[in-house]
Amino acid sequence: MKQRIEDLKQSFQTEIEKIEQTKDLEQLRVKYLGKKSPIQALMQDLRTCTPEERPEMGKLINNLKQDVSTQIDTHFQALEAKELLSRLSQENVDVTLPGRRKFLGKKHPLSQMLDEVIEILIGMGFSVQESPEIESEYYNYGGLNYPPDHPARDMQDTFYITPDILLRSHTTSIQQHMMENATPPIRILSPGKCYRNETITARSHVFFHQVDVLYIDKDVTFSDLLATKEEFYTKVFNQKIELRVRPSYFPFVEPGMEVDIKCTACAGSGCVLCKHTGWLEVAGAGMVHPNVLKAGGVDPEVYSGYAWGGGIERLFMLRHGISDIRLFTENDVRFLSQFA
Repeated sequence: MKQRIEDLKQSFQTEIEKIEQTKDLEQLRVKYLGKKSPIQALMQDLRTCTPEERPEMGKLINNLKQDVSTQIDTHFQALEAKELLSRLSQENVDVTLPGRRKFLGKKHPLSQMLDEVIEILIGMGFSVQESPEIESEYYNYGGLNYPPDHPARDMQDTFYITPDILLRSHTTSIQQHMMENATPPIRILSPGKCYRNETITARSHVFFHQVDVLYIDKDVTFSDLLATKEEFYTKVFNQKIELRVRPSYFPFVEPGMEVDIKCTACAGSGCVLCKHTGWLEVAGAGMVHPNVLKAGGVDPEVYSGYAWGGGIERLFMLRHGISDIRLFTENDVRFLSQFA
């Protein structure tokens, strides 16, 4: 048996010296240390030895087994390192260069603008109330005094899910919800996404972000509305703002108006941003229509109120001189990282 052990040792030594790949080394491990290996056969043949020979033969077999295992492990590590270096030499990567810096994610510019607007309005005494993006036709149009034949109700302008359910086209849809569930005074802001079936251009998109403001109480006047608007835009643009109002029609307010601010880029002298008019349109506003108050269960003889709303994208574009609304949804990191 001694001769068998010595022959097996020499045979293993010859084979391992010829191996140059780790996969071949694994096969050699199975050959010499597996369940059907010659070393396992030697262990089985120990029973044929005399009781006097058995301890010595058992020790020799165990030594052989340990030596084979150690050599395979050592050779495997050496071959693995060699193969790794070979792979690296074929790659066009310099592993000695410092790693690429990882940048933390930042809020989207519109989220930043929306948070800022909400914070300003909360500081002015308004509370945040949210309405569902999927609305009924009544809350989006009917309860806001839109006549049945108003163009905004058409499928060309509104995304309908069913004849009576739609994606809200403005956050003004919060008004009837609030009047039905709260008693004046009501002083709220409603932020969120809005959807309109429009052609996507540099100035319009099928969805956008809006903030709607509603204040209902006794003796609310047009002057309150103007003062609130001026204070709000002064805080948004961080400078004293001059307002200009133009008569306009919105079904849910009477009187209605468009609100302009003196151009913050040219101070009213005329530039590309304001199309050389000196003024920038920022919002629609007005006094809450008596019919809207009645629909919400509020007595227009006792209470009055104002409402106004504006787009977050437009505010951001005016403040930073951005000319294309599509930039906000294209996810171009070169654009977004400027406002991190």
